[in-house]
Amino acid sequence: MSPRLVRGLDLSLTGAGIAGAGWARTLGSKGKRTDTYAMRRTRLHRLADRILDTVGPCDLAVVEGPSYGSRGAGTWDRAGLWWLVVDRLAARDIPVAVVTPSARAKYATGDGRAGKQAVLDVVGPRYGVALRDDNQADAYVLLAMGHDWLDESLADVPKKNRAALARVEWPLLLPPPAVQLGIGGADQPYPDTVPAAPRRKKKPRPSTEQPVACPGQVDALALVAEVSAA
Repeated sequence: MSPRLVRGLDLSLTGAGIAGAGWARTLGSKGKRTDTYAMRRTRLHRLADRILDTVGPCDLAVVEGPSYGSRGAGTWDRAGLWWLVVDRLAARDIPVAVVTPSARAKYATGDGRAGKQAVLDVVGPRYGVALRDDNQADAYVLLAMGHDWLDESLADVPKKNRAALARVEWPLLLPPPAVQLGIGGADQPYPDTVPAAPRRKKKPRPSTEQPVACPGQVDALALVAEVSAA
Protein backbone atom coordinates (compact mmCIF):
# COMPACT_ATOMS: atom_id res chain seq x y z
CA MET A 1 0.00 0.00 0.00
CA SER A 2 1.46 3.36 -1.04
CA PRO A 3 1.78 6.11 1.59
CA ARG A 4 -1.26 8.28 1.89
CA LEU A 5 -1.18 11.94 0.89
CA VAL A 6 -0.94 14.16 3.94
CA ARG A 7 -0.66 17.94 4.12
CA GLY A 8 0.47 20.12 7.01
CA LEU A 9 -0.98 23.63 7.29
CA ASP A 10 0.30 26.41 9.52
CA LEU A 11 -2.20 29.14 8.64
CA SER A 12 -1.26 32.80 8.71
CA LEU A 13 -2.19 35.95 6.80
CA THR A 14 1.36 36.98 5.90
CA GLY A 15 3.13 33.61 5.87
CA ALA A 16 1.02 30.44 5.72
CA GLY A 17 3.15 27.31 5.67
CA ILE A 18 1.96 24.36 3.56
CA ALA A 19 3.89 21.09 3.49
CA GLY A 20 3.80 17.71 1.78
CA ALA A 21 6.31 14.88 1.94
CA GLY A 22 9.60 16.33 0.66
CA TRP A 23 8.41 19.90 0.02
CA ALA A 24 7.08 23.02 1.72
CA ARG A 25 5.71 26.37 0.55
CA THR A 26 5.01 29.73 2.16
CA LEU A 27 2.01 31.73 1.00
CA GLY A 28 1.07 35.19 2.18
CA SER A 29 -0.78 38.36 1.37
CA LYS A 30 -0.41 42.02 2.25
CA GLY A 31 -3.02 44.19 3.90
CA LYS A 32 -3.30 47.58 5.53
CA ARG A 33 -4.90 48.75 8.74
CA THR A 34 -6.94 51.17 6.64
CA ASP A 35 -8.44 48.37 4.49
CA THR A 36 -12.23 48.33 4.40
CA TYR A 37 -14.17 45.24 5.46
CA ALA A 38 -14.87 44.49 1.79
CA MET A 39 -11.14 44.61 1.03
CA ARG A 40 -10.34 42.38 4.00
CA ARG A 41 -12.98 39.87 2.92
CA THR A 42 -11.51 39.75 -0.60
CA ARG A 43 -8.02 39.26 0.81
CA LEU A 44 -9.12 36.33 2.97
CA HIS A 45 -10.94 34.55 0.16
CA ARG A 46 -8.09 34.99 -2.31
CA LEU A 47 -5.55 33.65 0.17
CA ALA A 48 -7.81 30.72 1.06
CA ASP A 49 -8.10 29.89 -2.66
CA ARG A 50 -4.32 29.85 -3.04
CA ILE A 51 -3.89 27.67 0.03
CA LEU A 52 -6.45 25.11 -1.18
CA ASP A 53 -4.88 25.07 -4.65
CA THR A 54 -1.50 24.29 -3.06
CA VAL A 55 -2.97 21.60 -0.80
CA GLY A 56 -4.67 19.83 -3.69
CA PRO A 57 -6.27 16.39 -3.24
CA CYS A 58 -5.11 14.58 -0.11
CA ASP A 59 -6.15 11.94 2.40
CA LEU A 60 -5.54 13.98 5.55
CA ALA A 61 -4.96 17.64 6.38
CA VAL A 62 -3.24 18.43 9.68
CA VAL A 63 -3.90 22.04 10.68
CA GLU A 64 -2.40 24.00 13.55
CA GLY A 65 -5.19 25.18 15.82
CA PRO A 66 -5.78 28.77 16.90
CA SER A 67 -3.46 30.47 19.36
CA TYR A 68 -6.03 31.73 21.82
CA GLY A 69 -3.51 33.85 23.66
CA SER A 70 -2.66 35.93 20.58
CA ARG A 71 -3.69 39.57 20.50
CA GLY A 72 -3.56 42.31 17.93
CA ALA A 73 -5.43 43.87 15.07
CA GLY A 74 -5.01 40.82 12.82
CA THR A 75 -6.35 38.24 15.25
CA TRP A 76 -9.90 38.51 13.98
CA ASP A 77 -8.85 38.18 10.34
CA ARG A 78 -6.58 35.21 11.10
CA ALA A 79 -9.54 33.46 12.68
CA GLY A 80 -11.57 34.19 9.56
CA LEU A 81 -8.88 32.66 7.34
CA TRP A 82 -8.62 29.60 9.59
CA TRP A 83 -12.32 28.84 9.32
CA LEU A 84 -12.45 29.53 5.59
CA VAL A 85 -9.69 26.98 4.95
CA VAL A 86 -11.01 24.36 7.37
CA ASP A 87 -14.51 24.70 5.96
CA ARG A 88 -13.28 24.28 2.38
CA LEU A 89 -11.26 21.20 3.35
CA ALA A 90 -14.38 19.70 4.91
CA ALA A 91 -16.41 20.59 1.82
CA ARG A 92 -13.93 18.49 -0.20
CA ASP A 93 -14.44 15.58 2.23
CA ILE A 94 -10.81 15.87 3.38
CA PRO A 95 -10.43 14.68 6.99
CA VAL A 96 -8.97 17.43 9.18
CA ALA A 97 -6.83 17.02 12.30
CA VAL A 98 -6.28 19.99 14.61
CA VAL A 99 -3.00 20.33 16.54
CA THR A 100 -2.41 22.85 19.30
CA PRO A 101 0.73 25.01 19.01
CA SER A 102 2.19 23.41 22.14
CA ALA A 103 1.61 19.86 20.82
CA ARG A 104 3.34 20.81 17.56
CA ALA A 105 6.34 22.20 19.46
CA LYS A 106 6.53 19.15 21.73
CA TYR A 107 6.48 16.71 18.81
CA ALA A 108 9.31 18.63 17.15
CA THR A 109 11.58 19.30 20.13
CA GLY A 110 10.20 17.47 23.16
CA ASP A 111 9.34 20.81 24.77
CA GLY A 112 5.85 22.22 24.31
CA ARG A 113 7.13 25.73 25.04
CA ALA A 114 9.86 25.68 22.40
CA GLY A 115 10.00 28.69 20.10
CA LYS A 116 9.75 28.70 16.33
CA GLN A 117 13.49 28.97 15.79
CA ALA A 118 14.09 25.86 17.91
CA VAL A 119 11.58 23.98 15.79
CA LEU A 120 13.22 25.17 12.57
CA ASP A 121 16.66 24.08 13.79
CA VAL A 122 15.44 20.53 14.43
CA VAL A 123 13.02 19.80 11.60
CA GLY A 124 15.26 20.29 8.54
CA PRO A 125 18.03 17.91 9.63
CA ARG A 126 15.59 15.31 10.99
CA TYR A 127 13.62 14.96 7.77
CA GLY A 128 16.34 15.93 5.31
CA VAL A 129 14.34 18.73 3.74
CA ALA A 130 15.32 22.32 2.97
CA LEU A 131 13.05 24.79 4.76
CA ARG A 132 13.13 28.53 4.11
CA ASP A 133 11.40 29.76 7.26
CA ASP A 134 9.68 28.79 10.49
CA ASN A 135 6.27 28.73 8.78
CA GLN A 136 7.44 25.88 6.57
CA ALA A 137 9.05 24.16 9.56
CA ASP A 138 5.81 24.28 11.56
CA ALA A 139 3.85 22.94 8.59
CA TYR A 140 6.35 20.12 8.13
CA VAL A 141 6.00 19.10 11.76
CA LEU A 142 2.23 18.94 11.31
CA LEU A 143 2.73 16.83 8.19
CA ALA A 144 5.05 14.47 10.06
CA MET A 145 2.56 14.12 12.91
CA GLY A 146 -0.11 13.07 10.44
CA HIS A 147 2.11 10.43 8.83
CA ASP A 148 3.16 9.18 12.26
CA TRP A 149 -0.49 8.82 13.30
CA LEU A 150 -1.11 6.80 10.12
CA ASP A 151 1.82 4.51 11.03
CA GLU A 152 3.83 5.94 8.14
CA SER A 153 6.53 7.80 10.06
CA LEU A 154 8.80 10.02 7.99
CA ALA A 155 11.65 9.72 10.52
CA ASP A 156 12.46 8.30 13.94
CA VAL A 157 11.05 10.54 16.67
CA PRO A 158 11.79 10.15 20.41
CA LYS A 159 9.04 8.55 22.49
CA LYS A 160 8.86 11.70 24.63
CA ASN A 161 8.07 13.76 21.55
CA ARG A 162 5.51 11.28 20.22
CA ALA A 163 3.45 11.69 23.37
CA ALA A 164 2.15 14.86 21.71
CA LEU A 165 0.12 12.72 19.29
CA ALA A 166 -2.29 11.91 22.11
CA ARG A 167 -3.14 15.61 22.44
CA VAL A 168 -4.34 16.01 18.85
CA GLU A 169 -7.97 16.08 17.74
CA TRP A 170 -7.77 13.39 15.08
CA PRO A 171 -10.61 12.74 12.62
CA LEU A 172 -12.40 9.52 11.84
CA LEU A 173 -10.97 8.44 8.50
CA LEU A 174 -14.36 7.41 7.19
CA PRO A 175 -16.85 9.00 4.79
CA PRO A 176 -18.60 11.95 6.46
CA PRO A 177 -21.47 10.47 8.54
CA ALA A 178 -23.47 13.68 8.45
CA VAL A 179 -25.01 15.63 5.63
CA GLN A 180 -23.20 18.90 4.99
CA LEU A 181 -25.12 22.15 4.90
CA GLY A 182 -26.29 22.76 1.34
CA ILE A 183 -24.29 25.70 0.01
CA GLY A 184 -26.39 26.24 -3.11
CA GLY A 185 -29.73 24.98 -1.85
CA ALA A 186 -31.76 24.45 1.27
CA ASP A 187 -29.84 23.65 4.42
CA GLN A 188 -30.14 20.05 5.55
CA PRO A 189 -29.87 19.32 9.27
CA TYR A 190 -27.23 16.99 10.56
CA PRO A 191 -28.69 13.61 11.59
CA ASP A 192 -28.22 12.29 15.09
CA THR A 193 -25.03 10.26 15.17
CA VAL A 194 -25.43 9.02 18.74
CA PRO A 195 -28.74 7.41 19.70
CA ALA A 196 -30.36 8.91 22.73
CA ALA A 197 -30.19 6.75 25.83
CA PRO A 198 -33.60 5.33 26.74
CA ARG A 199 -35.12 6.95 29.78
CA ARG A 200 -36.15 4.78 32.66
CA LYS A 201 -39.77 5.02 33.62
CA LYS A 202 -40.20 5.72 37.27
CA LYS A 203 -42.29 3.15 39.05
CA PRO A 204 -44.99 4.65 41.28
CA ARG A 205 -44.18 4.21 44.93
CA PRO A 206 -46.76 2.31 46.96
CA SER A 207 -48.67 4.61 49.23
CA THR A 208 -48.25 4.08 52.98
CA GLU A 209 -51.00 6.48 53.98
CA GLN A 210 -54.27 5.11 55.40
CA PRO A 211 -57.37 6.25 53.57
CA VAL A 212 -59.33 8.85 55.43
CA ALA A 213 -63.12 8.76 55.13
CA CYS A 214 -64.67 11.99 53.97
CA PRO A 215 -67.66 13.41 55.83
CA GLY A 216 -70.81 11.48 54.82
CA GLN A 217 -68.78 8.64 53.24
CA VAL A 218 -70.14 5.17 54.07
CA ASP A 219 -67.62 2.61 55.32
CA ALA A 220 -68.76 -0.43 53.33
CA LEU A 221 -66.77 -2.95 55.36
CA ALA A 222 -68.02 -1.60 58.65
CA LEU A 223 -71.60 -1.75 57.33
CA VAL A 224 -71.20 -5.40 56.23
CA ALA A 225 -69.75 -6.32 59.62
CA GLU A 226 -72.62 -4.64 61.42
CA VAL A 227 -75.26 -6.48 59.33
CA SER A 228 -73.52 -9.81 59.87
CA ALA A 229 -73.46 -9.28 63.64
CA ALA A 230 -77.19 -8.61 63.63
